[in-house]
Amino acid sequence: MTSYLVFMATIAGIYALLSLGLVTIWGQGGMVNLGLVGFYAVGAYASALLSMAGLPIGLTLLLGGIIAGAVGVVLSYITRPLRGDYLAIVSLGFAEVIRLIATNEKWLTNGSDGLPGIRSPLKAELGALHPWFYLAMVWAIVGVAAWGLTRLLRSPYGRALRAVRDDEQVAAVAGKPVLQLKLKTFFIGAALSGIAGGVYAHLTSYIAPDGFVPLLTIYIFLAATAGGYTRIVGAVVGSLAVVALLESTRFIAAAVPGLTAVQVASLREFVIAVSLIVIMQVKPEGIFRSSSQRSGSEGMRRPAATAPAPTPSTAINGA
Repeated sequence: MTSYLVFMATIAGIYALLSLGLVTIWGQGGMVNLGLVGFYAVGAYASALLSMAGLPIGLTLLLGGIIAGAVGVVLSYITRPLRGDYLAIVSLGFAEVIRLIATNEKWLTNGSDGLPGIRSPLKAELGALHPWFYLAMVWAIVGVAAWGLTRLLRSPYGRALRAVRDDEQVAAVAGKPVLQLKLKTFFIGAALSGIAGGVYAHLTSYIAPDGFVPLLTIYIFLAATAGGYTRIVGAVVGSLAVVALLESTRFIAAAVPGLTAVQVASLREFVIAVSLIVIMQVKPEGIFRSSSQRSGSEGMRRPAATAPAPTPSTAINGA
């Protein structure tokens, strides 16, 4: 039971990194990104392949994040004329393209068979203590990322970014470099997702295209929405809440008599979907609401054409 809890706490840390990337791009930058799992996959494969080439794992995690961030910059530049639902659809398509490339380019990714034997740091040296070490390492990365983002978003860069999110045209008239801010923000968010992918690859020592499905993006949107999609602390707390929800539904569904394994899995997904809908309707601003958000939920439910910033319902509808 202890090993199970340690593993799930590690997964929660990986989700927290993904949620921090989403909060950066969506909550602070106003760009609805449904392609998180694509950057996650890029970082995972890049870090795994580089480590297999003999590079130190710490360096491969960093390089995997940089590669994923660079891919994010390219995607952001290509889609710069798009807004709202259109950007969401294109980013979702990007994630599926990455998964198909991983499936078909066997010379690079070993196709649907996946990449086995990925090294994990100090696994042989630590033995039974390795899961605890990896848990501490993951949450240390989350802590550094959260601290760095907090400092960055409180800087003039963060204030300019929120100005672009709230009204892009006014920010441009005020002299803010809108495109440059968007590219930098996409790089940061995609790099965090890439680092999360690398951490996952070295945790499981095996990755395959089936592990990078769009459903993971929905989990991260649920985490960000539950915690408060503009808040750093909301991303972390929301990730813990989502992992707890996912695992509790596993036991609850299994306790229902007369259900097959397929029906149990379907019931879990149903509970998760209902949870997302309830959160968006009852508390769309999340647990930790931003001071800039309106006191009522009416402003959160305005149509995307008139709302100054993307909302959770707009993002999911864009899926």
